[in-house]
This record gives sequence, structure tokens and C-alpha cells, in this order.
Amino acid sequence: MATKMTLSVLKADVGSIGGHTKPSQRMMDATRAAAAGAVRNGLLIDTFVDHTGDDIAIIASHTRGTNDTDVHQFAWNTFLQATDIAREYGLYGAGQDLLADAPSGNIRGAGPAVAEIEFDHDPVKTNPVRPAESFMVLAADKCGPGAYNLPMFLGFADPMYCAGLMLPRIGEGFTFNIIDMDNTDGDSIISLHAPEDYYKITVLLRDNERFGIDSIVSRHTGQVAAAVSATRLHNIAGSYTGKDDPVAIVRNQGIFPAPEELISPYAKAHYIGGDARGSHTMPLMPVPINTPVVGMYCLPLVSCVGFSLNAGGKFSDSHIDFFDNSAWDHVRILAQQKGIEMRSQGWSGPAMLPYGELEYSGFRQSIGDLVERFAFRNGHQSGVPEPQKAGAGDGNAD
Repeated sequence: MATKMTLSVLKADVGSIGGHTKPSQRMMDATRAAAAGAVRNGLLIDTFVDHTGDDIAIIASHTRGTNDTDVHQFAWNTFLQATDIAREYGLYGAGQDLLADAPSGNIRGAGPAVAEIEFDHDPVKTNPVRPAESFMVLAADKCGPGAYNLPMFLGFADPMYCAGLMLPRIGEGFTFNIIDMDNTDGDSIISLHAPEDYYKITVLLRDNERFGIDSIVSRHTGQVAAAVSATRLHNIAGSYTGKDDPVAIVRNQGIFPAPEELISPYAKAHYIGGDARGSHTMPLMPVPINTPVVGMYCLPLVSCVGFSLNAGGKFSDSHIDFFDNSAWDHVRILAQQKGIEMRSQGWSGPAMLPYGELEYSGFRQSIGDLVERFAFRNGHQSGVPEPQKAGAGDGNAD
């Protein structure tokens, strides 16, 4: 008999060693201990804790549904414990992603990245829809939720990457629920269907900074295939608090694309917004889990860990680290090469993000101070006071 199962991924940057690199071992140990305690007391069925760059991720299974207050409060309190350790040892950015003093209810909008899926779980051979449940968790650092736009689209809508789309059940396509991340009044969503809305989907997903995939749903069964933490931190906090460092849960096999179809688009090391100070355009580099940020520049990173789920909601006795393979070494070199080429252009043109995406408020202040000094060269409009000459009053006037 099917039960309602929930997968939750909750991730936050709450402190790292020597700059934005990785959380300390004490922080990781404390997080794992708290997760084990949540399993013992029955809140969670199973957990897995890892980090990508400087972000700690808690992956959990339970039967409490999405947006559960107790599950989210557990994650919040656990991140607070890790923050205390970071402060004790003087780590950089302690508590950076915890934007509320004490959130009530779920922690969406309070800073941490959250992705969750609830589904009917009955993994038996006679189940025609999901005789086995397998899934992967993607975690990214130094980038925004739009980093997943291109690879998710290719994996779920393009038969050049997902040959499974030529099969009957998967070939019915998927619904892309796309969120307008610039709308701060609430979750503003549009649902578009592949394949018939293929072009309309690309019109939106081309803008990684404004539009992001919130979830993807199978049109064959109505089951959720993927969920993304599509929330922009600078829209929550009102100022730069770190790039958004998104997570995603993606179910695979059977009625969904296979793992190889879902991860192959990451071989592009495609350009996205992120990198140092969240203000550059750089390639996304696939890395093993628990990889620190120590390379040249500050390349956006993405990890991908996979599990199977038994009938009781327990994770498989081991996991698979999809990007921890020599096949991805070439892609990592490609990402470094693409990053070197882009950063060699420095501050010019597409190498840096446009004004609206320069998330360190200091950049905007620097630009704003100069913009205020602009004046018309050739006279002025009738009825409008003539503006002060550029340079007047700053000691550089003619």
C-alpha cells in the first residue's frame, strides 16, 4: 500500500574557513549529530549530510509533507548550532544565510535553500508507475537558481540529451513550473508544457537571473519529477548577502529521465551568473561532494549525489557521487579554461553582470555616485533648470 513520502533538502552557508571555502569539520560533525538525533526521535526517517563549497546540505526523508514546521525548525536550529561553532572559531561569514532572527513555520524565505518533493511511495515490482524509487540531489555554490535552467530543460525536454523522450510514457512530456524570481510579493508561477510550449519555455529560461524552474511534473502521471530552491536572497534581504546557492531534487529512471540523461548537459560547463562577489559571468563546474572552493577565481560549483529509497523510506546503504569520476576531469579542465578566458576580460562587457545583478551594494553605490554627476552637454530643456556642469565643485572644473 502506497504511503506519502517526502524528500527534503535544506542547505545554508553559515561559516567557512579562511574565506568562502568550506565549513569546518566541527560544523559538519555537529550537523551530522543533530541529523542522527532527528532520526532517533522519529522526526526523520533517514538523513545524509554533505557540503558543496561552503554550504552545508541536509538531505532527509520523512512522512510529514512539504513545508513541515518541525522539519524546517530542526534544520534552522541545526544551522544555528553550526553558526555558533563558526563564531567560536572566527570563521568567515558565520550565519550568513540565516536572514531572520527566528522564523515561525517553514524556513523558505528565511535564507537557507529548500527543495522538497512529496510523492506516493510503493516500491514493489507490481507497481506499474514506480517499482523502485531513485533520486539525485544537486547542490550548487557561488551561483543563483537559474544555473539549473539549461541543464534541466535539456534533460527533460530535448531528445538530443534525453533519448527517453522518444519512448511512449516519457514522450508525453513534462510541465515546467517557472517562477518569476523578481516578484517579491509572493511566488509568481507560470506553467508551460513541453513539447508544445518548447519555444515559450526557452524565452523565459534564457534569463537565468529573473526566471527559474520551480518544479517539473510528469504529464503521464502528474508526479513531481524535480523541485528547485528558486528563491533569490537579494530579493529577500534587500541587499547582497551571498549568491543564492540553490539545491534541487530530481527523481530519475522509469517514467523520468535516466541519470545519464540528466547529468550530461553539465558537460557544457555553461556560463552563469555568480563567481566572486556574485557579480561575474563564469562557467559552472561539476565537482564531487565535499569539494571546497579553493581554485583560481571563484568558479560556481555543482555537485550531484544519488540514492535509492527502500519501502520504509531509508536511503540505500551507500550513495553514488555522480561527478566523482575521471570522465568529469575533462569537463573540470574545460570549466577552468572557460573561466580563465572570461576573467581575462576583467570588468568589461559580459564578463561582469549588468547593473541590476551587481549584488554587492558597494558596486551600486560606486555607480550611483558617478551617475549623479552626469549633466547635459548642449543646453537644457525648456522650463528645466540647467544642470550643473560635469565636474563642477569637485576641484576639476575648467
